[in-house]
Amino acid sequence: MDTIILADWLSARLDRAAAEPMYRQVLELMQQAVLTSQLAPGTKLPSSRTLALDLGIARNTVLHVYEQLTAEGYVTSTTGSGTYVADTAPRDGALRQPPEATKAPCTISRRGERLIAQAGVSPKQWGAFMPGVPDVAEFPARTWSRLQARLWKRASPELLTYAPGGGYRPLRRALSDYLRVARSVKCQPDQIIITTGIHQSIDLAVRLLTDFGDRAWVEEPCYWGVRSVLQSSGLTLVPVPVDVEGLNPTARDMAEPPRIALVTPSHQYPLGMVMSLARRRALLEFARQHKVWIIEDDYDSEFRYGSRPLSSLQGLDDAGQVIYVGSLGKMLYPGLRMGYMVVPENLVDSFRTGVAELYREGQLMQQAVLTEFILDGHLTSHVRRMRGLYGERRELLINAIRSRFGDALPVRGDEAGLHFVLELPDTADDRAVAAAALGAGVVTRPLGHYYMNRLAAKKGLMLGYACVPNDQIATNFDRLAEVVEGMMASIVVS
Repeated sequence: MDTIILADWLSARLDRAAAEPMYRQVLELMQQAVLTSQLAPGTKLPSSRTLALDLGIARNTVLHVYEQLTAEGYVTSTTGSGTYVADTAPRDGALRQPPEATKAPCTISRRGERLIAQAGVSPKQWGAFMPGVPDVAEFPARTWSRLQARLWKRASPELLTYAPGGGYRPLRRALSDYLRVARSVKCQPDQIIITTGIHQSIDLAVRLLTDFGDRAWVEEPCYWGVRSVLQSSGLTLVPVPVDVEGLNPTARDMAEPPRIALVTPSHQYPLGMVMSLARRRALLEFARQHKVWIIEDDYDSEFRYGSRPLSSLQGLDDAGQVIYVGSLGKMLYPGLRMGYMVVPENLVDSFRTGVAELYREGQLMQQAVLTEFILDGHLTSHVRRMRGLYGERRELLINAIRSRFGDALPVRGDEAGLHFVLELPDTADDRAVAAAALGAGVVTRPLGHYYMNRLAAKKGLMLGYACVPNDQIATNFDRLAEVVEGMMASIVVS
């Protein structure tokens, strides 16, 4: 493009009525002209005064465009000589763009493909009957806002920078007191590492305690998110079956001890059983003998109905083999993105360094607000109130199931947490049911999705009741029931 027609070319493309500033329009058009070689390397650009006059815009606008083009390497400018289009083509011939027919599409890695193919994340995170989601509408937002405002008024610079390794010490002290009382966890404040949640806690543990290819025991079935974290780290996953007493490794499993074992002993996810004391002691002894790290995922056992929350597995550990991880998202609100892990004393320095090195943690102000929230007693009272509310919703949903299906579809794992499993016949396609339910406006998850061995998977639906208002439970279940009844009718016909 000759500089004589540059002004005409720009004028034809400028939208003088657009909200986008004239500076931005001219800049982007000239960048496009250079990148597409419409302005060839070495072409001398008109002076800023001339171009401004030809375009009918302010000279300062053109000056700013030229300055930005120079700063980004599109043009070169020499005092007294003028402004010229720079040669921006790749120097190495191998980097030049190949003909259209030989272009190879960019794809993600095999590891990435496996992660995406097995992803369990839902496009919808709220509503009936989304499992594992608390009722965020009941969160005491005014109390939180008041505490936050008070802290912002006297905010020190230390609360506005990166977090120290392990997190805000007053929060770690408050959590250690809470966990000792509520979950029988044996810990000191320095053993607590603040994270963004259970996913990050497990990711950190895996990075620091395992090498590529190491074996990892996971419960069969287990939470898909944890499985994705472990697989993405290059571990060899070994699905270990669970029964009514929890994790039940076979002799073959025990003949090849893993590097880590990830368990949910207080409320197995997703089936809901509690690991018996005998199994807990056996697992701890096995870990001690074979130097196995146990990751105890205690994701929602504060919400137990009909009995007090159970003691942690970590509280029985005398050998320092258990890493206890938990989340505050289900107690408060998921968007808080705050969790914690309790590590053995000999790992404290490594984990504090690791979390700071890998993630550059922040959110100290939020951690300070949470500290005040705990120390003022709001966490305990909120959990107590929500336990009562969730218990009511659990009963309402179970009653709706009984009134519609009687004992034909058993409920499993309803003693604790924010969800239970509605069992389906072995011949049912729970994935198809969940998809049809979503089309009817009801969210549920197929139980089969949580198994690594899909052929041995039990059939059922994960139903979360915590985030559904009491007066909407029956109506929403009726919609789900119509889908389930249609599925059962098709099974009978076939």
